[in-house]
Amino acid sequence: MSILDRDALVASPLADLHALASELSIDGYRRLRKDDLIDAIIARQGGAPASDGDADVEERPARRRRRRAAEPEIEAADEAPPEDEADGEEDRPARRRGRRGGRGRGRARDEEGEAVSDEAEAAGEETPAEAGETDDEERGHEDEIVEGEVELLPNGSGFLRVHPPEPSEDDVYVSAAQVKRCELVPGDRISGPRRAPRRSERFASLIRVDTINGRPADEVADSTRFDDLPAAYPSERFRLGSDDPTIKAIEWLTPFGRGSRVSIVGPSRAGKTEALRRLVATLAGLEEIQLVLVLAGVRPEEITEWEQGPATPAAALSFAASGDAQAQTVERAVDQARRLAARGSHAVVLIDTLGGLPQHAARKLLASARNIAGGGSLTVIATATEPLGGETTVIALDPVLASTGRFPALDLIASGTIRPELLVGEAGAEAIARARMEAVDR
Repeated sequence: MSILDRDALVASPLADLHALASELSIDGYRRLRKDDLIDAIIARQGGAPASDGDADVEERPARRRRRRAAEPEIEAADEAPPEDEADGEEDRPARRRGRRGGRGRGRARDEEGEAVSDEAEAAGEETPAEAGETDDEERGHEDEIVEGEVELLPNGSGFLRVHPPEPSEDDVYVSAAQVKRCELVPGDRISGPRRAPRRSERFASLIRVDTINGRPADEVADSTRFDDLPAAYPSERFRLGSDDPTIKAIEWLTPFGRGSRVSIVGPSRAGKTEALRRLVATLAGLEEIQLVLVLAGVRPEEITEWEQGPATPAAALSFAASGDAQAQTVERAVDQARRLAARGSHAVVLIDTLGGLPQHAARKLLASARNIAGGGSLTVIATATEPLGGETTVIALDPVLASTGRFPALDLIASGTIRPELLVGEAGAEAIARARMEAVDR
């Protein structure tokens, strides 16, 4: 492993620093502030530490664990709420908790039996256990049952809006783990006990989810898993009805419908992003579909252009982000769409691009698309350099046609749809076959 200097480490995202710290076997690295984590990495690599206190950095979490081992356990929500949701910043959870058995599915604790915010711990503030807070005192905050409507954030966590749709100081934070475990979607009405905010926490936290839309949370969480729902080939075509030549060619020569797995493929500068942008503009006008746009690994200038378009990205990362960070961003968006589809809605996730993701992650995300027999659907439309395998529709673009401005720039021979007769009928499927034969004979 090459030795990294401080400037390179400072410029690296926190996720990359965590990965490096794990390879270097640095204990307790997830609890360190970024500056302390960099110092620990430099020290472990044999570099010059930034200060005399670096030798103590790795030992600090161990001492903290020993000190807390004698403290009483405190029940808490899965994660601490963000400091200021109004600023639009992603929350910084205290730490992930392990699941607990028993009645409360949403009730969990961390590995040391308590929940504190990273900010308070990093600043050296007293934790509730260190301040002498007992189990009885903590349970005294659990008596109040709150009910409200779920609003999700781009990072996967959310808020229980007590007075929807407007936010208020009475809103309660819902952790990402609870959202995923209970398969919550925007607009769900949930109830459960709250915990009062602790130090460095602005909002109260939901301890567990008791009911979802009037039903016990256990029943909803124990329902059939999305991956086990019966899938059928797409049979309801998206009627795009656009005069754009590229969109018209896609609609009639490479049709796709609700539940399709669609890849827009081609080499660099073949016009993949432009084709996706035109599709977004068309799909945004369709009713009865929930549109989710996510950008991963794109140019910074493209993020600005997308934000000025008809559909605002749910999340956006430039190509400077690591492949793992890009995969996590896309996975959060797809998870939300899966929950929507499982509830009977028709969701469409558009991704630009899968090209920078690890191949196994990209295939997993694309495979999430399906037409649920007798239920909802999840359609995934993504750009990529080449087909990943498993697509029901491949839209291949010709870079020569695109570079010379001849549209539609469709490579009809490399494109195709599985079982097109289900979408356009037998006559439409025969017309597509004739067009492909003509393209081969040229």
